[in-house]
Amino acid sequence: MSLETPPIETCPRCLKAMALCVCAAIEPIANRVFVLMLQHPQEQDRDLGTARLAFLHFKNAAFKVGLSWPNLAKAVGRPVSDPKRWGVLYLGPAILPPEALGRDIVVLDRKGALDPDQDKALGELEGVVLLDGTWSQAKALWWRNAWLLKLRRVVLNPKAPSRYGKLRKEPRRESVSTLEATAIAMSRLEARPDLQTRMIACFDTLLQRYRDSKKSLPPAV
Repeated sequence: MSLETPPIETCPRCLKAMALCVCAAIEPIANRVFVLMLQHPQEQDRDLGTARLAFLHFKNAAFKVGLSWPNLAKAVGRPVSDPKRWGVLYLGPAILPPEALGRDIVVLDRKGALDPDQDKALGELEGVVLLDGTWSQAKALWWRNAWLLKLRRVVLNPKAPSRYGKLRKEPRRESVSTLEATAIAMSRLEARPDLQTRMIACFDTLLQRYRDSKKSLPPAV
């Protein structure tokens, strides 16, 4: 008698186990600001990873797995007129001045100073790049792609900690999942608060299904 564990059925769209799939609740929007998701090839968290789920919320988006690309256009897959009209969610430390603390998303200049006209800077963005992986993997993507320095640096200042809670340890208080980061950024850039609500609801469903799946496992012998 074979003791092999049967393969787990996965969703071809989100690549998660069917028990964790939340694709039925995702309706892609026709977004103005392009979403470029760059995932480190060693990101292994298929269960709780959120990059692909975030990507699936948008029609105008690209999802790439790799370590480096020659330039922004190669990463996007089409010509890009001006990299300065693109933003990248910045990984490095940023001490925000008091006037920025009420904002959940801000744009910094090359020296790390606050852009004097935040609304204009955000409104000019044609696309945003998000780096997915562990903290060290995301930093590897940052340093391997020098062209990211040509983009506008966008910093998130979340009003609440990640909804991962105890399920996944985050390195800093302001660290959130890729889906949460995308939800905050794109709801602001698209001027659609409902988008963040929808994306977070999808994330909450995933987390609850993950908790439920762990409860249903037989006790260890």
